[in-house]
Amino acid sequence: MNLNELLKQPEGKTLEFKRDLTSPEGALRTIVAFANTAGGTLLVGVEDRTRHVRGVADPLGAEERLANLLSDNVLPRLVPELEVLPWRRTNVLAVQVYPSYSRPHYLKSAGAERGVYVRVGSSNRQADKELIAELRRFASGESYDEEPLVDLDSEAIDFRAASELFAPKRKLKRGDLDTLRVMTKHQGRKVPTVGGLLLFGRDREQRFPDAWIQAGRFDGIEKVRLIDTLNIHSSLPEAVEEAIGFVQKHDLHGIDIRGARNTDTWTLPPAAVREAIVNAAVHADYSQKGAPIRIAFFDDRLEVENPGMLPFGLTVQDLHDGVSRLRNRVVGRVFRELGYVEQWGSGIRKMIAACRDAGVAEPRLEEIGTRFRVTIRRGTAARRPLLDDIDLAIVAALSSGTGLSTNEIAAQVGRTPRATRTRLLALVGRGVVQEIGSSLQDPKRRYFLVPSPPETNS
Repeated sequence: MNLNELLKQPEGKTLEFKRDLTSPEGALRTIVAFANTAGGTLLVGVEDRTRHVRGVADPLGAEERLANLLSDNVLPRLVPELEVLPWRRTNVLAVQVYPSYSRPHYLKSAGAERGVYVRVGSSNRQADKELIAELRRFASGESYDEEPLVDLDSEAIDFRAASELFAPKRKLKRGDLDTLRVMTKHQGRKVPTVGGLLLFGRDREQRFPDAWIQAGRFDGIEKVRLIDTLNIHSSLPEAVEEAIGFVQKHDLHGIDIRGARNTDTWTLPPAAVREAIVNAAVHADYSQKGAPIRIAFFDDRLEVENPGMLPFGLTVQDLHDGVSRLRNRVVGRVFRELGYVEQWGSGIRKMIAACRDAGVAEPRLEEIGTRFRVTIRRGTAARRPLLDDIDLAIVAALSSGTGLSTNEIAAQVGRTPRATRTRLLALVGRGVVQEIGSSLQDPKRRYFLVPSPPETNS
């Protein structure tokens, strides 16, 4: 262990300094939090703010005392590595804690419900019942979205909606819902899983009121003046498309459609934006209450924030190194089937590569409390291809200028009305298509191409 290198670093998720062990409860909380979260190093004999090395007068005695304190006060049993590190004319006691497979650890004096701590930034936070449940699931190799909802039945899943979303990929059979773990068996009958309801539930928000996306465009670089907002309550796959469309609507600086050629102007790398939003939907902690996925667009950056700390055992540096762990297996499995996820663990690397290719700063990844945020900086506008073959087919269908309904467009492009509606919403967000009607439920609502600006001679 290199003490010089550790002293150069500030306190954080995996590092803490303690002046001494005169009040040992703080050190015990830190060790428990490290073991429950992502591991870490505690240095005893170093002042936390100045990083001034005071040393430990009796390092072997301190080592024995700490080992006894852990044995007497922490459950389940926890045995970190203790090492005495020489520093000039004194010594520092280093406590190396590894992520534990016996989570959750807790302080015996406070009990299993009040004595559990996790590491949030550079502080130790008492875990609430949702975090404790997540720790227990992690230790047993389970995911929250695989849990059965035993008070519901198969009718809680909108099979037609699921079929329409899968239609561009393959024909969905009812048996596929079991394979995808959208449905599961419980005491001889089929019930939806948490992930199944999140993805295709008829009354998803009745059970999960925060399972939606809040998007906003702010004027300037602070959250002061909101100039546009969109609350997205569609199913998760559709919500991702609508959220991407919202960002593209505000990032788009121009489009030219001439036959089969089309280009647009971006200040945000489209691939990075897409990966950030997909990752937020796949990795959100839907057991948390109080806040949806949030997308904030500023003059200089885009922030995509989802509820949930990083999965236990992971740090931000791990993400940069390509290490990943899927929090929601059902949601992740379905998103992969639908083509939103290509390969597990590739999202962050794709974001970084997309930003690098666009000549903008790498995305900033950070844990903020019990939420995770990706920040993508805006750069100089660059021209990128916009429309794929299905989008071009929609543009061709609308080229007559008479306006078509969703069903009429779906018939012409060979897609289901639901899948076509998702495409149309994205094209509306990009400024390619406009919809005219009194409301989203207006049966006479029609879609038209947005007129291209007239050319001028220079």
